[in-house]
Amino acid sequence: MKSDSELERDVKEELRWKPDLDATDIAVSAHDGAVTLTGFVRSYTDKYEAESAAKRVAGVIAVANDIEVRIPNIHQRPDPDIARDAAAAIKNYLPISYEQIKAVVKDGWVTLEGEVEWQYQQQATETAVRPLQGVKGVINLIEIKPRAKPYDIKRKIQEAFRRNAEVDANQITIEADGSEVILKGKVRSWAEREEAERVAWRAPGVTKVEDHIVVRNDVKPFPIVAAITIAAAVGLFAMFVVILATYKAPALTAKPF
Repeated sequence: MKSDSELERDVKEELRWKPDLDATDIAVSAHDGAVTLTGFVRSYTDKYEAESAAKRVAGVIAVANDIEVRIPNIHQRPDPDIARDAAAAIKNYLPISYEQIKAVVKDGWVTLEGEVEWQYQQQATETAVRPLQGVKGVINLIEIKPRAKPYDIKRKIQEAFRRNAEVDANQITIEADGSEVILKGKVRSWAEREEAERVAWRAPGVTKVEDHIVVRNDVKPFPIVAAITIAAAVGLFAMFVVILATYKAPALTAKPF
């Protein structure tokens, strides 16, 4: 388990690792695996990317994103302009279902409303408006109302988990009540937790996923020393076999027929 200082260091290094993210004014604090991000950035995309970067770090079990978006004066725009661009972006991302979605803009904050059939449409809408110039934040109120009837959802999600190389199906339990799904268990990273939730949402007929999966903070990477020791042992064994074969060869040929 990482100490608070180690976790803070790793998150800061991950923030600096992204060349397109200006993390100069972002502060990081950690306590028992929970990371808090404070400070300010110059776009909503940067705020989102900072949170995503923190979640990727091993040992992070929760993230509180308190970063403030301070858009430079030169990039500030009137709400009607942002709303117009939001409508165009949503239409570009969802050319078939865009008419079911409405974007309301106030003081740079975009609120998404409407109904869609699939969870990916809900997420795609947010993805479409997030990078728009002048956006300070996004509130996604889009409801998911699938046409498909929920049928054997639990079994289908379990099968999808077993097919997915990024999810340990043995560590996650699934509870299904009609079209609503609850995920429980423990996983190795936040990325695995999000992947499990994403897989569950893709099951036909799902309208709600409650993700109660816990990210373990006691997972330790395989020790480098142990890996080197095993590799050395394998190499020595292979060398021994070669030497033994070379030693026995002359003895075999020296025997008379």
